[in-house]
Amino acid sequence: MTLPLAVSIGDLNGIGIEIALRAHTLLRERGVSPLYLIDREMLTQAADRLALPVPEDFSILSPDAAPFEIDPGRVSAEAGAYSFASFKTGVELTAAGECAAIVTLPIHKKAWEMATIAYKGHTDALRDFFDRDAIMMLGCPDMYVGLYTEHIPLRQVPAALEKDRLSRFLIDFYRQSGAEEVAVLGLNPHAGDHGVLGDEETIIEEAVAQANQSIQNSKFKIQNHTFTGPLVPDIAFTPAMRRRFRHYVALYHDQGLIPLKALYFDESINVSLNLPILRTSVDHGTAFDIAYRGAELNLRSYLNAVEYAAERKRMRG
Repeated sequence: MTLPLAVSIGDLNGIGIEIALRAHTLLRERGVSPLYLIDREMLTQAADRLALPVPEDFSILSPDAAPFEIDPGRVSAEAGAYSFASFKTGVELTAAGECAAIVTLPIHKKAWEMATIAYKGHTDALRDFFDRDAIMMLGCPDMYVGLYTEHIPLRQVPAALEKDRLSRFLIDFYRQSGAEEVAVLGLNPHAGDHGVLGDEETIIEEAVAQANQSIQNSKFKIQNHTFTGPLVPDIAFTPAMRRRFRHYVALYHDQGLIPLKALYFDESINVSLNLPILRTSVDHGTAFDIAYRGAELNLRSYLNAVEYAAERKRMRG
């Protein structure tokens, strides 16, 4: 990968900058050239607080944001504004072809809100930046989960379930994820039990059939039944089912992420699909409770996010 990889620095009151500093040499050994979106003043302040050296080849580019006093573990508008500016700069560089992809370190959604950022998170912002239906996929090579709905209240999920919208989502997920077969979860307990516990599964069945027909009629066809579902949610992630399926579509946030994080929390990443740029991220938060406290950090999610981005770019040439 000849182009650098943009790394947005996340909330500087959290663990993101420490992850970047501690993992930098490992990235360079893997042939990755990261470009960190942070200015010299904030980098020096964070490194001093962490008592960590800044590597000589730690390349940086200043985002359009005001420096501030780091306050470990505190939610602040200043940190929210800085993390958003870092992210936006990385997206712009990647969209302009100056960086191969963007990897995002964790932000704090409340800090974005306090900074009057009009988005709930990275994926919402990316949808607006590119006017595309970005798909949030999380996981690791053993299991990936695509989220049909994300950060909405649970009571709003049934109303969001529409046949054509779900069918388009399934087709986009299949084409973008590299899946061979996709398991689609039901919404209700027992997948509705033939209408006894809810009738939303009728919509899911129709969307699955429509998506399968569309794939069969296209150049993307791999097999007769690319999508299977609706599956009973409480058995969909059993060992036997995971031997069959590697890609799942969950209808709401916790339905997919509770089993994923129970099984693969340390190694999972977040990938934004269906965009003109590639964006990956760690699948954990700012960890304010351990930020700047000398805790032992697990770098695996970050390293996997970088490796996924680098590998996809190599595959695409």
